[in-house]
Amino acid sequence: MITPNFWHGKRVFVTGHTGFKGSWLSLWLQLLGSEVLGFSLQPPTQPNLFDLAQVNQGMQSVTGDIRNLEFLKQIMSDFQPEIVIHMAAQPLVRRSYAFPLETLSTNVIGTANVMEAIRYTDSVRAVVDITSDKCYENREWVWGYREDDRLGGYDPYSSSKACAELVVATYRNSFFNPSDYLNHGVAIATTRAGNVIGGGDWAEDRLVPDILKSILRREPAHIRNPYATRPWQHVLEPLNGYLMLAERLYNDGIAFADSWNFGPDQANVETVGWIADRLYSLWGEGLYWEKDSASTHVHENTYLKLDCSKAKAKLDWHPKLDLDATLSWIVEWTKAFQAGVDMRQFTESQINRFMVYGLSAASQGSTLNFARSNSNSSIAISDPVLLYE
Repeated sequence: MITPNFWHGKRVFVTGHTGFKGSWLSLWLQLLGSEVLGFSLQPPTQPNLFDLAQVNQGMQSVTGDIRNLEFLKQIMSDFQPEIVIHMAAQPLVRRSYAFPLETLSTNVIGTANVMEAIRYTDSVRAVVDITSDKCYENREWVWGYREDDRLGGYDPYSSSKACAELVVATYRNSFFNPSDYLNHGVAIATTRAGNVIGGGDWAEDRLVPDILKSILRREPAHIRNPYATRPWQHVLEPLNGYLMLAERLYNDGIAFADSWNFGPDQANVETVGWIADRLYSLWGEGLYWEKDSASTHVHENTYLKLDCSKAKAKLDWHPKLDLDATLSWIVEWTKAFQAGVDMRQFTESQINRFMVYGLSAASQGSTLNFARSNSNSSIAISDPVLLYE
């Protein structure tokens, strides 16, 4: 797990803080006592976690486009961050078919702009750039991809993430070379994670948000490919990895300036249809889904998972929640939203629970899980226990 005391008072620059993952990360950093500045476009959906959880409270929030280099350089230079976490992106495969140039300019040129801004900000010590598991050339292997496997991408989104990896490598080699670390003092890493799920995601064309939106409308969801297999993980799992990696980059420098996979264990690899069935069962009102019979679908990979041996061995990062716990937390979050609960407080409570469970799991050497035999099991909504003030 992360070291809470490390983050207290650290100046952290987060791009994409208004998005789903960015909102969760920004709240976590605030709980840890970091000084956070977020740079992003307006939230991409309505509703959205950023507004519902009032993420802008307790941080500086700047509306900006990472494709605007001069503005990005100015904001970063003025803030003088110690740590940069780059999450801003066009994150949707299907949207990348409709808007390929937007996807490529945001994910490739935008990443180059972030790296360029870092060149002109002497305060930066550690950089974590988030790409995607889809940056790998997918060969439909049954085993997980390792960090040194070939990059590629069938669709514009996947290709853009592979290109972003190359951009970061170019800047690391050319301007922040590990051999010259004593002079520049900047350690840069990229991270690859996919199929991240959690409460507060309303993105288009994503399985869990589509199902939950259909549940709230009391209509059946339409599933494109129920037999596709994916590695599913709660959003807090990779975020924990990003923060752990940032700590090591800051403290140990070039030893961790590399690429890293963060994905679930094999037990969390399930089909799309299984996820849909389980979500409906956990919701518990007799709802159901249907297979989408439409004939026009974009290319989708059938099988994709990551080998995370490197992160487990060198960072001591391990997933904390099994798939039932993950889906139960999502259903809890959505029911709390439906009931009009204070969503900042509720989201913070899930972060704190993850921290507590993570420490407990680490001491036990195991993943905390919930029995799958009880189809209507649910974790009781409880008052948040604020561990960090």
